[in-house]
Amino acid sequence: MIGLTSLRINGQPLVAPKLNERRALFVLGKIDEILSVERMADRERDTRFIDLGRYLCEVRAGQYWRVDNLKSFDEFLERKFPESRRKAYYLMAIHEQLPRQVHRDLREVGWTKARELVKVARAKGQSFDCAPWLHKARVMPREEFKREVERLLTGKETEPWDMLYFKVYKSQLAVLEEALETASLMLGGQKARGYCLEMICADFLAGANMDASGRSDSLLLALNRMYLLLPNSLKQEFLRRIPKAS
Repeated sequence: MIGLTSLRINGQPLVAPKLNERRALFVLGKIDEILSVERMADRERDTRFIDLGRYLCEVRAGQYWRVDNLKSFDEFLERKFPESRRKAYYLMAIHEQLPRQVHRDLREVGWTKARELVKVARAKGQSFDCAPWLHKARVMPREEFKREVERLLTGKETEPWDMLYFKVYKSQLAVLEEALETASLMLGGQKARGYCLEMICADFLAGANMDASGRSDSLLLALNRMYLLLPNSLKQEFLRRIPKAS
């Protein structure tokens, strides 16, 4: 995003709005107050994010950042949101793009669900009906609601996902990268690294269950997942090679 003083019409910069210093100091103080409380108690961010988005929009429109001798709205956000300016823009979008009559209700669902509602509002445009989506946001767990929004935006069913974090030594990277690359080639070169890792693990489980002491249910699961990960052409080849029961 660009500060308003950087915008031009016919090559000429826009005239900056007259600065209401008294109002600017009040709004900037409110922003500092909300951010200060948010750092101390995470619960507060879900009750005051509507106010924060409204104040941020006013700072941008009135160029209140000039009170602090800053050069742009972006520079202002860099100071107030050093971790990520993206959240500030999400909060402003919530204020600007969701109907004013539901702003009070949004406090119940939290800013992350409100952010997802903004995506629906953008996709639907003038036909956006907030009430049923707000109801879904109230009754659905956060991840389920995100999947519902993703289903609307993409037209596809989405599978729940999670992030894995673990440490590997630099000496291990070459083996891991080669294994993932080999799995990617086997899967047609179009699968994400998560699918490639699953293929490797499924192959390991299949081998580990070859002896009689192995768990047959784990073997069946591993083989099933390996089959599902194969490209369609290889699925047909796999089925062709399965011996017919006599």
